[in-house]
Amino acid sequence: MEGKIIGRNPVFEAIKSGREIDKLMVKKGEYEGSLVAIIKKAKSLKIPVVEVDKAKLDSLCEGGNHQGVVAVCAAHSYIDVKDMIKKAKEKTSPLIIILDKITDPHNFGSVLRTANCVGASGVIIPKRSGVGLSDVVAKTSAGAIEYTPVSKVTNIAETIEFLKKEGFWVAGAEADGELMYNTDLTGKIALVIGSEGEGISRLVKEKCDFLCRIPMYGEINSLNASVAAGIMMYEAVRQRENGGK
Repeated sequence: MEGKIIGRNPVFEAIKSGREIDKLMVKKGEYEGSLVAIIKKAKSLKIPVVEVDKAKLDSLCEGGNHQGVVAVCAAHSYIDVKDMIKKAKEKTSPLIIILDKITDPHNFGSVLRTANCVGASGVIIPKRSGVGLSDVVAKTSAGAIEYTPVSKVTNIAETIEFLKKEGFWVAGAEADGELMYNTDLTGKIALVIGSEGEGISRLVKEKCDFLCRIPMYGEINSLNASVAAGIMMYEAVRQRENGGK
C-alpha cells in the first residue's frame, strides 16, 4: 500500500530518520527555504526527485497543506506491543501513552509530537476504533511519527493487564480522579487518555490503577484531548525531574 508524507518538516524528518522513500514530489518552480535542504538531502541519498504541478500535489493531499513537497512511501508500520514494552523497560522510568478511541487525527498527531518531546517509549491505540497513522497524523506530528513507536492492539483493557504484569502502573486522565499533583507519576507509568467526547471507556477506567485530574478554574470544564495529554505528560516529567510528586 502506498502512503504519503506531506509538508516540509515531516518529509525532512522522514528522510533524516532513514525511512524508505520511493520518490519525492516537489512543486515546479524556484526552490527556497527549507525545500532546498530537503531536495539536497534526498538527492544525496539517491531518492528520486520529481517535479510536478501544484495541482497534482493538491490532488494527492486532498486539501492538506503540502508546502510544495510530498514524499511517496510505503504505509507506516506499527510495532508489536510486546516489543515496545520490552524496549521501554530498558529505561529507568519509562512512560507509555495509551489512547482510548481518539478519533481526531490532529489530536493523535499532536499527542505523538508531545510524546516524542517528553521521551515517551511509545503510543498504544486500539485496532477497531479511533484514528490510525494517517497522512494528517504524520503532518500534525511534525516528524515525531518517525521516532515514536505506535502499537495497534485488539483490546486496550487486556493490554493494560499485560502492562501491569510487566511492572507498569496505569494512570487514567479523568475528571473525577485525584488531583494530578497528588498522584505519583514516577517509575514505570502507562498514561491513558480518553476520547474527545466520552473520555475513558468504563472497562478501561476500571483497569486503571488510579485516576488523576487536571485542575480547572474557569467556566469551561474540559480540555482538548491532545492538550490534556500534553499537560499530563509534562506533569510526569516534572515529577521525575524533581524526584517525586
